[in-house]
Parts: sequence; C-alpha cells; structure tokens
Amino acid sequence: MGRKSSSKGQAQPAAPVVKKQGFNPLLIGAVLIVVVGVGLLAFWRSDSTESLGAAAPAAGAEASAQSPAVEARAIAKAEAAAKLGPRTQANLPPVPFQGYAPPRAPEVITAAYQFAAEHPEVLSYVPCFCGCEQAGHSGNHDCFVRQRAENGDVIAWDEHGVECAVCIDVATRSRQLHASGASVQAIRAAIDKEFGTMYPGRMPTPHPPSHDH
Repeated sequence: MGRKSSSKGQAQPAAPVVKKQGFNPLLIGAVLIVVVGVGLLAFWRSDSTESLGAAAPAAGAEASAQSPAVEARAIAKAEAAAKLGPRTQANLPPVPFQGYAPPRAPEVITAAYQFAAEHPEVLSYVPCFCGCEQAGHSGNHDCFVRQRAENGDVIAWDEHGVECAVCIDVATRSRQLHASGASVQAIRAAIDKEFGTMYPGRMPTPHPPSHDH
C-alpha cells in the first residue's frame, strides 16, 4: 500500500507573533511636561496682567495725590523768584557756552540769559515746553538761572539754556513782548498760545497773580 498523505500529519508553520505597539513612556512624559509648562505659563501671564492692572490705578492715584503738593511748591517757587525782579546786576557770570555751535546765535542766547537774570517776575510765570520739568524746572526762568544769592544776584547759570532751542525761543519771545509793554499775564497767554500747540511738554508753571499789570 502506498503512503497516504495526510494534512493532519504534517506540521503547520507557526504564525508570526505580532506584538502590539504600546505608548512610549518617554513620549508620554514629554507630552505631560509640555502640557504642564503651557498651563503654568498661561497662569503666570494671567496673574502678571492682573497685577499690572491692579497697580495702574494705585500709581495714578498716587500721582493725583502728589499733584497738589507739586502745584504748591511751584507757586511758592515762582512767588519767591518774582519778588527778586525786576533786578539789574552789575556783573553777571559768563554764559556757559559749550565747545560746539549752539542752536541759536550767541548774542540771542546771551540776551535770553540776561533777561532771565533781570526779570524773574516774568519768566518764573512762563512755562517751557521742551520737557525740562523732568529736571525739576517749574518755569522758563529755571532754564537759565540755577542759583541766586540772598540779595537776588545770579551766582550760577543752568547750562541747559545754552543747548535748548525751545528754552531760548520762549525766553526771546517773552523778552520781545515785555519790551513792547505787555503785562506778565499777556505774556503768559501769548506763550501758551504760540508754543503750547507745537510742543507736548507742559511744566507745572503757575499763572501770574491777577493783580499784575
């Protein structure tokens, strides 16, 4: 008898085992770190924004609270300077010209310094518009005069007036108006009108008293 072939007798090849791909622990950890980091960043930015928003009104309130004191100091300073003028001085300090060309002719600058020295009753009530209130100036007078003696004589100039065309132009225009017979009130009104629309700066310069003529 011949050999019968039987499929049952033959060994079947083993099926390949396919391993299921699981999530990589390192990948999961990296994703979690990113998610947590983004959440913390969003929380930090939100908290910072709220803090800034809360601080802004406080800063504004502080500035508003200080404004009356600033105004009072400016008024007292202007009144003290105004009492010294008009005043002539035999020997003024030399104008502090620098080693480079000034923005205006030297004779114009010299005249501005002299007018500030002789007429603090005018320029202490005239504002400047260059932003020099950040340096503590409260009137155009301060752009030129740094210090006076007890008798009112100028003993130290402010160098800022030499270098700033706005300061010089305000003083020059004030000098011209004063020479034409204008009152301090009229000079102040004219300066505010002519320069206030051109420059954003505004120093806390008090207005001259109403009894000025």
